[in-house]
Amino acid sequence: MTRNATSAGRLIAVVGPSGVGKDSVMAGMHRAIPSLHVVRRVITRAPGLGGEDYDAASVAQFETMVENGAFTLHWGAHGLHYGIPITVRHHLAQGTDCLVNFSRKALPQAGEMFPRLVVLNITAKPETLAQRLAARARETEEEISERLAEADKPLPAGLEVIHLANDGPLSQTIARAADLLQPVSV
Repeated sequence: MTRNATSAGRLIAVVGPSGVGKDSVMAGMHRAIPSLHVVRRVITRAPGLGGEDYDAASVAQFETMVENGAFTLHWGAHGLHYGIPITVRHHLAQGTDCLVNFSRKALPQAGEMFPRLVVLNITAKPETLAQRLAARARETEEEISERLAEADKPLPAGLEVIHLANDGPLSQTIARAADLLQPVSV
């Protein structure tokens, strides 16, 4: 999804409740559309915990990065800090669509910063979410209950949102996502 240099790329913010399969869908979309740039976030999480590819940082390292302007956007959620590297702006300026795992709470600020923001809202049935969260074994039962309680939070108004259900086979979800995000010919 690379465009000519006169057209800025889209920031595609992938959101959805924990366990919905954001990382799996994003990886599949990158395989289906190799020109998509998958943004690697910086997270104050121990390295190597699975799921998405990320750069681990301590809280002190993260705070230093914030002070040094390393992020175009950052937020906190679930006791962790997340940062979108400033390098995403270069990719967007080159006309490359960028796919990034995002937080619903950071969407209003992203909407102000990125004029071509598109939100890919991935959903799944509560029972599907519960099974996936339990299978990944990263949260306690209490944390899983808290995450499930937040699953239906509404998205901020005024954003371009594409809704995508991920209850069936992953290959079908990826194919639908690719169809929904294909750029209109210029």
